[in-house]
Amino acid sequence: MGLSLNQVTKTFSGTPAVQDLSLEIPEGEIFGLLGANGAGKTTTFRIIIGLLEASSGRVLWQGKKINYHENNIIGYLPEERGLYPKLKVNEQLTYLGRLRGMKKTDINHEITRWLERFNIPEYRNKRVEELSKGNQQKIQFISAVLHKPKLLILDEPFSGLDPVNVELLKQAVIELKENGTSIVFSSHRMEHVEELCEYLCILEKGKPIVQGKLAEIKRSFGKKNLRIHADFSLAYLEKMNGVLKYQPMTNGCSLQIKQEDVAKQIFDTLQYKGFVRKFELEEPSLNDIFIEKAGTSYE
Repeated sequence: MGLSLNQVTKTFSGTPAVQDLSLEIPEGEIFGLLGANGAGKTTTFRIIIGLLEASSGRVLWQGKKINYHENNIIGYLPEERGLYPKLKVNEQLTYLGRLRGMKKTDINHEITRWLERFNIPEYRNKRVEELSKGNQQKIQFISAVLHKPKLLILDEPFSGLDPVNVELLKQAVIELKENGTSIVFSSHRMEHVEELCEYLCILEKGKPIVQGKLAEIKRSFGKKNLRIHADFSLAYLEKMNGVLKYQPMTNGCSLQIKQEDVAKQIFDTLQYKGFVRKFELEEPSLNDIFIEKAGTSYE
């Protein structure tokens, strides 16, 4: 039994930010909580960690209510970063570790381990304001996991990172999950969600519009993507029955088709027209699903 939200509602001056939100987030899994800006993600995170009190509904961890004064089981990386710029990295992390009830020897050990893991041991005695945005993000991440939380909430964890450091943080997140940490995270980068999450929920105006296992969500969507590269014009496919979207590409096209059977019909029409370099049928992307359900691109 992991984290559960039961009919959680939060209103501000009579306006609902989250409405009747019920989620079951399995223990030891990575769960994606998605939505456009203003959908209610950050409000939900703040309710989970106890910074905000729900107007109604309950938040339970392993069947028990989370108490703000006993929330050392939780680590939180907020979207709006909160490091003290004038403090040195070591001072910053030691202070936050002590707030979580850690012993100084344990704090020192974890700081050393994580700084080495992120290839920045030389920044231990530098002030936060002296670091690049990406390295500040690493320190913020360390502050969220220093006390080995059982539940980790990451709000846009890869923001401001170059591709190399995104991979570094992704591997850290995966290892935390493999060691039993339950992780809830949001990201505007759909490919990160697809790579990391088995379960997800998409919010729109505080309400879930899609939720469940990612694989089952994709299967139930029905529509497929088809990429074709060929040495002849494929423009005629735009008018073909079952083709919902047609996007010309260099040396080919990208299609969204109604169902898998349409791919066979398209393949049959390609015979004897010329050389086909690629014919690739793909599952719908998460962004495809978001556009369909919410009527807009996630990014």
